[in-house]
Amino acid sequence: MNRYCFMADQDAENERIDKYLTDYLKKHSRSFLQKLIKEGQVSVNGKPVKNNYRLHEEDRIELTVPEPLQTDILPENLNLDIVYEDDSVLIVNKPKGMVVHPSAGHASGTLVNGLMYHCKDRLSGINGVLRPGIVHRIDMDTTGLLIVCKNDQAHNCIAAQLKEHSITRRYYALAKGHFKEMEGTVDAPIGRNPSNRLKMAVNRQTGKNAVTHYRVLEQFSSCALIECRLETGRTHQIRVHMSSIGHPLLGDTIYGGPAVKNVQGQMLHAGIIGFMHPDTGEYMEFSSELPGYFRDILKRLRKGNVKY
Repeated sequence: MNRYCFMADQDAENERIDKYLTDYLKKHSRSFLQKLIKEGQVSVNGKPVKNNYRLHEEDRIELTVPEPLQTDILPENLNLDIVYEDDSVLIVNKPKGMVVHPSAGHASGTLVNGLMYHCKDRLSGINGVLRPGIVHRIDMDTTGLLIVCKNDQAHNCIAAQLKEHSITRRYYALAKGHFKEMEGTVDAPIGRNPSNRLKMAVNRQTGKNAVTHYRVLEQFSSCALIECRLETGRTHQIRVHMSSIGHPLLGDTIYGGPAVKNVQGQMLHAGIIGFMHPDTGEYMEFSSELPGYFRDILKRLRKGNVKY
C-alpha cells in the first residue's frame, strides 16, 4: 500500500482533483484515480471529496493507493481466434458459448482466461483483476469481434470512443417475422426488467438512452437477415430492441424468439468493428464472416427447407 501526502500548489487553483492527480501521479490512469476517489481513498484537508472537487492553493491532499490484488484466474490456452494484434490492442473473434470474463458459475474457459495465457501480464488493469483488458463485452451466445486493450492508455482511448459513440459496430442477426419497412431505428431506453431483474427491457422510467439502427438484408417467409448498427451499447440492446418491435431474434427464447434446433442461444454476430487506433489515430476496421452454423441456417432458409 502506498500513501501520498502533499500540498496543492498555486497552479492547481480551481483544477478538478481527478485531473490534478492524473498529472501529478503519471503512472496511474485518470480512470483508476477516479475509482480511488469514489472509494474514499482520497481526502482533501482531512475530508473525502468527489471527482469534480475544485482545488485551492495549499489544499492538503492525502491519497492511499492499495497494492494490486492478486487474482486466482488461471491462464488457459484456449486457442483464441486473434484477428489483429499490436502492442496496444488486439481484436479477437469470440466463439459462441464463451463468456467474456469470469463470473458466478464461470470461473474458467472465459475469454479473459485465454487472454491471460496469450498476453501474459500485458493487459490493461482499469476494469480490475476479473476483467483485465476488457473495455466492452458481448453476450455469451453472441459471436464476433471484440477490442481488447493491452495497456491503460489504450483502454482510456477506446473507452472514450465508446462513450462518444464513434466506434463502428455492426451486427448481423436473424429476426422473426416479416418486416414492413426495409430499415428503421429503435430509439428506446433500456433498463432492468421491473418484473424480472435477470432480464433487460425497454424501461422509460429508469432506463438509459439506447439507439439501434437496422436494415433488412434478406427477407424470408418467416424471418429476415438484418444488419444492426449500434449508437449505444446497452446490455442485450439488439435483443431487447428487436423484441420490442415484434421481431425477436431466432434462438433468443429469453426475449420471445423461437428456438433453433442444435443452436444455443440467439442468432447474433458482431461482424464489423472500427475505431481510431490509440497510438496512431488512424481509423482501423475489421470484419468477421458469419460462423458456420449461421451460414448453414441461411442456406436452408434460402432453399425454403426451414421456417421459424
